Amino acid sequence: MKKTFVLRSRGNGFSLQLDKRSLGIMLILLVLVCIAAVLGTSLGSDYIAPLDVLRSILGLDNGDNDFVVLTLRFPRVLLSLLVGLALGMSGAILQGIIRNPLASPDVIGITGGAAVAAVGFVTLLGGAISIKMLPLFAIVGALVTALIIYMLSWKSGVTPIRFVLIGIGVSAITGAATTFMLIISPFYTAGQAYVWLTGSIYGATWTDVNTIWPMLVIAVPAALWLARSLNAQEFGDDLATGLGVTVQLHRLLLLGCSVLLAGIAVAVAGTIGFAGLMAPHIARRLVGRMFGSLLIVSGLVGALVVFAADLIGRTLFVPLDVPAGVFTAGVGAPFFLYLLFRNRNQY
Repeated sequence: MKKTFVLRSRGNGFSLQLDKRSLGIMLILLVLVCIAAVLGTSLGSDYIAPLDVLRSILGLDNGDNDFVVLTLRFPRVLLSLLVGLALGMSGAILQGIIRNPLASPDVIGITGGAAVAAVGFVTLLGGAISIKMLPLFAIVGALVTALIIYMLSWKSGVTPIRFVLIGIGVSAITGAATTFMLIISPFYTAGQAYVWLTGSIYGATWTDVNTIWPMLVIAVPAALWLARSLNAQEFGDDLATGLGVTVQLHRLLLLGCSVLLAGIAVAVAGTIGFAGLMAPHIARRLVGRMFGSLLIVSGLVGALVVFAADLIGRTLFVPLDVPAGVFTAGVGAPFFLYLLFRNRNQY
């Protein structure tokens, strides 16, 4: 019996090979995501039965629960899942191209670049330009930061360890720039920006959902198409080149996918730290190192991680609404220290 399942487009222009065990895990995680979407919408200050939630979502309810379900809760739940998906996949891509288990969008400065651009927009340009431009500023900030890191890392090519070290330095610089802008901005604006920086999905709307999903439609298929080269890059640049992989070009394109995913996540939800670090490690335990499966599972795990953090923040501390980033950092920071300890002999 074959242990793999192959998806091919007509003309064999695209193919994706999945282990059957990995496919089973993906289906289980997808079911869990669907269950989370329904149960997360059910839970809150007022409990709504899951069947009533489904009826409202499908337009079969009498309308009694529509405002709570469709306006207040379901957009927030859906946004938390999409943000987690973006961060999980972004982290998996970075760990793949850098070949370092400590890599994630927030650790190497990409999230910081998006944050400094977004905070600059809120504190310096708020009111002068439509708030609808915030996602664009965040993505551009992430992209510019990634390009700076890439150029500073270049020396007859980009080596993973150099990329990580320079990224950590740039992350410190973006953090300082963000803090400076908060200090010089008006008190009320700084307060808004600070809450956003902690990583909050509070007040999510369908506008936020409609902002993030088109970016995912672009970045996710592109990342899956390029994932095959990551399997070769695992063996080193020289061997990957010998196998016909244009290493630097593929690395740059994958970095672009990671930047797009991280930038749009920051734009709609703020800096939710460590989700992009944890999700790939959990996914690797579930499906191994084949990047076709790993990227998908990392996204699904990331979705569940951010969803769980947001659900805890809005249900266990009523009437307070604690930002999801508080919980991902509370779990992720010790996990990061554990990774440092476990890999202490490798650096």
